[in-house]
Amino acid sequence: MSGFKGSAGQGTLLTFDCYGTLIDWEEGILAGLREAYPEADDAEDAVLMHDFHSAQNRLKTSEYRPYRQLLAETAELVAQSNGWRAPPGRSCMVPDSVPAWQPFPDTNAALSKLDGAGVTLGILSNIDNDLLAGTLERFGVAFGRIATAQDLKSYKPAASHFERGRAWARTHDAWVHVAQSLFHDVVPAAKLGIPVLWVNRKAEALPEDVAPVHISADLAGAVKWLLPSG
Repeated sequence: MSGFKGSAGQGTLLTFDCYGTLIDWEEGILAGLREAYPEADDAEDAVLMHDFHSAQNRLKTSEYRPYRQLLAETAELVAQSNGWRAPPGRSCMVPDSVPAWQPFPDTNAALSKLDGAGVTLGILSNIDNDLLAGTLERFGVAFGRIATAQDLKSYKPAASHFERGRAWARTHDAWVHVAQSLFHDVVPAAKLGIPVLWVNRKAEALPEDVAPVHISADLAGAVKWLLPSG
């Protein structure tokens, strides 16, 4: 397997982070929190997401647990930190909402073009298998390679997902990992020497020591670069 040096097509493996790159993860989290905790309606989106990221990152530093459990525990911490009152078990509504989370508007059109070009599509995701199963129904294409946190008992930015991708890539001519999250995907992949295409949906600043093979504001732009003659 070599680095990406031209147009994607047969022989190219493209792996994707799913939630945040293909699926509108933040809108899904916000909707799930507000369904579970009515008091969250009064909180600003940015404040809720800050609280969520802070709580989840603290939990991910401890031993592995299924994402369903991790997401429920994160929701409980967010509720506690904001003083929201809810019946026991209300936090389970947040992971239960995952299959209802929607793709970004450009996702399915982009995947369709890549699939039509003969690219092998894969997913490297911090998710449970049953939750991902519901999400996969929202895509118009099939993914030939899938690795989840449940499979690997590990969460990105740890290396296990990327090493699984590297193993898949041995049977391909080229591999590019496509992702939005700097923390979970772009920075760790780049440090491992993996060609990574950054879908910079949030207009963030790139760290000086990270060099993606390409930066695009959305998946539509990524596909134009990957399939220049398409």
